[in-house]
Amino acid sequence: MSSKGQIVLPAELRDRDQIESGQEFDIERIERGEYRLTRRAPRPNEGVVDWLLSCPDKGYFVPIESESTDTL
Repeated sequence: MSSKGQIVLPAELRDRDQIESGQEFDIERIERGEYRLTRRAPRPNEGVVDWLLSCPDKGYFVPIESESTDTL
């Protein structure tokens, strides 16, 4: 436990479960001294903007015509 109240996971666990800096977890108290950490699911479309901005060719993504779903 850090002085900021942060829990540090060993590198072996982070590597095995592909845990990256900034990922968030929910914590549930089972009983005194026993807790359960559950990784929060990423928000929908998280990272999409960064992915699009990293596209090597500007204009790579172009709008396409599609029919409206209003008539479905």
